[in-house]
Amino acid sequence: MAVDTETVKRVARLARIAVSEAEAESFRTDLNAILGFVEQLNKVDVSGVEPMTSVLPMALPKRADIVDDGFIAGKVVGNAPQRHDDFFVVPKVVE
Repeated sequence: MAVDTETVKRVARLARIAVSEAEAESFRTDLNAILGFVEQLNKVDVSGVEPMTSVLPMALPKRADIVDDGFIAGKVVGNAPQRHDDFFVVPKVVE
């Protein structure tokens, strides 16, 4: 798959990017090189290779799934103009 200059200009217009004629030619060359590399990757036989998230075998660290309030409710409402215990006090807006 090859990208021509008109395609580069069209994509630039859709992305709202101003591209000069010289830049369009440079981008065309770069995009064709990238697509050529992707085509090389598509030729690699990966059958039998398991998907992985890292090249090193590792387990992600996990914390205990405990529900708590963060123990900072007092700090959260500390600067409130009006409060009751650990709650904000606001005027009634619905009758």
